[in-house]
Amino acid sequence: MSIIAHEEIEKILNNAKNKDKQTRKEIIAKAKNYKGLTPEEAATLFYIEDDEKEALFAAAKAVKERIYGKRVVLFAPLYTSDICDNDCLYCSFRAGNKNISRKILSIDEIVRAAKILEAAGHKRILLVCGESSTTSPNHIFDAVSAIYAQTDIRRINVNVAPLGVDGFKIIKRAGIGTYQLFQETYHEPTYKKMHTSGPKSDYTNRIVALDQAFEAGIDDLGIGILLGLYDYKYDVLASLLHAKYLETKYNVGPHTISIPRLRPAVGAALKEAPHKVDDNDLKKIVSIYRLAMPYTGIILSTRESESLRDELLDVGVSQISAGSKTNLLGYENNTDENGQFEISDKRSLDELVDSIVKKGYLPSFCTACYRTNRTGEAFMSLAKDGSIHEFCNPNSILTFKEYIEDHGKDDAYNDKIKNEIEKIDNTNLKKEIYNRLKKIEDGERDLYF
Repeated sequence: MSIIAHEEIEKILNNAKNKDKQTRKEIIAKAKNYKGLTPEEAATLFYIEDDEKEALFAAAKAVKERIYGKRVVLFAPLYTSDICDNDCLYCSFRAGNKNISRKILSIDEIVRAAKILEAAGHKRILLVCGESSTTSPNHIFDAVSAIYAQTDIRRINVNVAPLGVDGFKIIKRAGIGTYQLFQETYHEPTYKKMHTSGPKSDYTNRIVALDQAFEAGIDDLGIGILLGLYDYKYDVLASLLHAKYLETKYNVGPHTISIPRLRPAVGAALKEAPHKVDDNDLKKIVSIYRLAMPYTGIILSTRESESLRDELLDVGVSQISAGSKTNLLGYENNTDENGQFEISDKRSLDELVDSIVKKGYLPSFCTACYRTNRTGEAFMSLAKDGSIHEFCNPNSILTFKEYIEDHGKDDAYNDKIKNEIEKIDNTNLKKEIYNRLKKIEDGERDLYF
C-alpha cells in the first residue's frame, strides 16, 4: 500500500527550500485563518529564518486559542508490561536488554496503579505495554474494563502495537478512547536499522495498522514520530502526508499527534540521537503542526524539561502528561527505576496544574467527547470550524472545579474559573455553567456538555 512515497517527500522538501521569505510570510498569514496548511506549505516553513520565527510562534498561539481556547488537557501513562519481543535500539524494553527484569502486571496491580492516579486527580490515562503474546488484545480488554469498573478514571487511551482487525475490535468493545500508534520514523531504511528484530521490524505492517483500526470501527486515532531518529523535516512532512491520507480516505484526520524526542534509556543500544533536534527545532515543529493541522491535539510528554514544556504551551501543545512514571509499579513504589526512558519533568500533577494556571491557561480533565460520540467525523467537523471550544472550555471549567473541590485548592483557582466564565458570550451557557458548578460544590460529579 502506497501511503508514504519517499520520492514525493524528497520532491516536496527540495521545492520548499527554494521558496522566498515573502512566500513564507503569506503561508503564515493564511494559517491564521485556522483552516490548516497543505503538506507543501508546511514544509516551506521548515526553512524560516531567525527573524521570521516570532511571526510563526504568534500565529501558532493564535490558532491554538481559536480552536481550543485556553484549556490544557492533563493525563498520565500507565504501563502494564515491559515484556517485549522487539529489539528497538532506542528503547529500554527491547528484547536484547538484559539490564531489567520483566513483568506483566496483574489486573489487581493495574487497578491499584489507576487508583493512585485517580487519587492524585487524574481522570484520563494512557495505557501502554510492550509488544508480546502476553499482552494480547484480551489483556488490554481486561485491563481497560477493570479500570473503568473499579475507579473513576473516565477515559483510557491506548498506545499498543498493531493488533489486526480482530484485535482492534476487541479493544474497541472495552470502550477505549484514542488508539495511538507511532511510526517512529517514516524513513524506511532508518526504520529497518532501528528495529532490528521482532514484529515491529515490519515497516509496512506498522504503517497500515491505522487502516485496520478504522476497519474495526476505531475512528479516534493518534499518530507520532520519535524525533531524532532521522531528519525531522522528512519525518514531520511524512506524518503530515499520512494525516492527509487518512483524512482523504476516511474523512477523519488524527485526533492527536505526539512529538517525543529521543531520550536516554537504560540498556538502550542507541546512545545518542543520530539526528539531533534542539529546543528551537522542537518549538518550530510544534508551531508548524499547529498551523498545518489546527484540529489535532498536540501531546507533549515528560521527556522534556519543565521550562520547555511550559514554553511549548504557547505555540500549540494542547495535551500534557503529569506526574508520569514509565516503569511498572512506579506509581505504587514511587520510583523511576527501569523506565522505558528517562523523565525530565518530574513535577507532580498538583505542581503542573499550578504552573498551568500561573501561565494563564486552564487545566482540563475533560473526557466528554468520546462519551458523547464526538469522535471521528463528528469531532473533526466541530474542530475544523472552530466550534469545539464551545464544549472544551465549559467542560474544562467543570472538571477543574471537581479537582479544586476534591483536592482542597485555594480561592485563586476559583478566581481563574470565574475569569474564564466571564469570557463566554453566551448568557444562557454562562448561567448553566454556574448552575453546574453549584452542583459540584454540593457533591455531584462528572457533569459535562
